[in-house]
Amino acid sequence: MYFNSFEFLVFLPSVFIVYWFIVNRNLNIQNLLVVFASYLFYGWWDWRFLSLIIFSSLLDYSIGLKLKKEEKQSKRKMLLWLSIFVNLGFLGFFKYYNFFIDSFINTFKFFDAEIKFNTLNIILPVGISFYTFQTLSYTIDVYKKKLEPTQNLISFLAFVSFFPQLVAGPIERATNLLPQFYKKRTFNYMSAVDGCRQILWGLFKKIVIADNCAKYANLIFNDYENYSGSVLFMGAFFFAFQIYGDFSGYSDIAIGVSRLFGFNLKRNFAFPYFSRDIAEFWRRWHISLSTWFRDYLYIPLGGSRGGLWMKIRNTLIIFMVSGFWHGANWTFVIWGFLNALYFLPLLLTNRNRINTDIIAQGYYFPKIKEFFQMMITFFITLIAWVFFRSNSVEQAFYFLGHMFSKSLFSIPEIFPIHIVFLVVIFVITEWLGRTGEYAIDRIDFLNRPIRWSLYIILILLMFKFTGEEQAFIYFQF
Repeated sequence: MYFNSFEFLVFLPSVFIVYWFIVNRNLNIQNLLVVFASYLFYGWWDWRFLSLIIFSSLLDYSIGLKLKKEEKQSKRKMLLWLSIFVNLGFLGFFKYYNFFIDSFINTFKFFDAEIKFNTLNIILPVGISFYTFQTLSYTIDVYKKKLEPTQNLISFLAFVSFFPQLVAGPIERATNLLPQFYKKRTFNYMSAVDGCRQILWGLFKKIVIADNCAKYANLIFNDYENYSGSVLFMGAFFFAFQIYGDFSGYSDIAIGVSRLFGFNLKRNFAFPYFSRDIAEFWRRWHISLSTWFRDYLYIPLGGSRGGLWMKIRNTLIIFMVSGFWHGANWTFVIWGFLNALYFLPLLLTNRNRINTDIIAQGYYFPKIKEFFQMMITFFITLIAWVFFRSNSVEQAFYFLGHMFSKSLFSIPEIFPIHIVFLVVIFVITEWLGRTGEYAIDRIDFLNRPIRWSLYIILILLMFKFTGEEQAFIYFQF
């Protein structure tokens, strides 16, 4: 069930009405409704995979209780590794089995040796990378005694399967989301208004920006050998805004829907394309994943506390694992490695934390230096996106090689001016709203007639410029 589908248009108000007007007096029944609605939402794709998420939930719920009772450190560690092994085992089998088999076979072919292994026709469960990391955060935090294990099974099932963010994040920590299921929730009109506003903005990002950019990004990437460098650059440009509009749009809708039901999710994007260096970009892009890897992988490895070699090693590990998390293809690994290369000079010169403020705060325009820093950061990010979007490493190198040929400065054969215009308007809107948590929050200071006029304009633009429907990109991860 997609957020931008007719089914969800029926599903959301139906659950909302039952949640607030029928079962609002009983917290446990409210939570049970969340579980039922979440399983219905997830099962809409394939009911068979509900068994997977239920098994993972029950396993980690049981391990959490056992960790509380167990005092011997060796047994506590064994319980933790059981959770890690089972959860990552499921993730590895469904997502990476064929990748490892193919890589193993190709390695032997490189040495002129033949080896036969059968690949499997495996369907990737939607959202498995997201809910796996979410439930792992629970067992790890319980193991570290940062969180008391819950004895409320319904609340835990609701935490793992919470439908607004189940299939594409934000990846919530148990320390933030789980306690919200313990407290009685009362309807807050202003929070609901903010939620609706954010849903509207997220839908605009998805339907108008992402889906329209996707049409031309797909056209160019699918026929990249027959276009000039200027058109290939346009393809990379359109994909950069497709993935941002698509993924941040999903996060906005998820956070907005959660507000309708009295929950607060963590922010997942903070205007990343206004970053002045790649370190700032990664503090602003997919925040829930980057902070997850920081807290549960980078810091346990030693972070940046060790010597030069440890800093380099840990940075390479976290970025390449992040790349591999996105998909079973060497293109994602190289994408992660490339971002590590961008990041390392900043880390090794202690300049990775110099841009922590809001750019041009209090001013309408950035300084000349800041402007060029933004352009350079966006440009190198765009190059990395080529690997992310390409079907193979060979395609990515061919694409970049021809993009930087002499034809880069030719007049592009494809230049959809209306899409470029929409992207420019979108960027200006984001720039004006960059000091708030979300761009659309900035219209609060306007009077009601102007606010409603802007809402109507957004809705009309969605009807006028509805692109060809595209699945959310991060559903495949």
